[in-house]
Amino acid sequence: AQMRQLLVVGNWKMNGSRSSVQALLTDLLRADQSFRPQVVVCPTYVHLAQALELCAESSIAVGAQDCSHMQSGAYTGDIAPGMLAEMGCRWVILGHSERRQYHGESDALVAAKLAAAVDVGLSPIVCVGETREQREAGSADAVVSAQLDGALKGQANLHSLVVAYEPVWAIGTGL
Repeated sequence: AQMRQLLVVGNWKMNGSRSSVQALLTDLLRADQSFRPQVVVCPTYVHLAQALELCAESSIAVGAQDCSHMQSGAYTGDIAPGMLAEMGCRWVILGHSERRQYHGESDALVAAKLAAAVDVGLSPIVCVGETREQREAGSADAVVSAQLDGALKGQANLHSLVVAYEPVWAIGTGL
């Protein structure tokens, strides 16, 4: 039986500056003894190149917080998964609750992004989780199952898939 690799992913959300990225990664790299868990940092798009450069000779991997479902075209503001792979990203977060909430991302869109990311060799981290209302209504299992079913529908190759369960009601609430 193959043992699961422990994974620690830091989603920096819409935070950071060149100096804070430098400081945080310098501290992380100082502690880097080829971490037992795989450590992945996911800074903003504008800090990806800096993070990739700083982490190049380390065991710390760099990922993106999202990607487009398309590889190119008239999608102003989107980032193609192939662009992320080409610059050296190894991971991408998909279906984060904030993307679902603030950008109306559907399970079908998450599935399309997942397929596009896998096509270029990125390792996807698919996020699932229920709201407090859904949990209190007793529908947490159904919500999370539907999100997973929706994201995985029609996927051909998922050998490197990571599923991150993050109940929306627990994010930043102290619960």
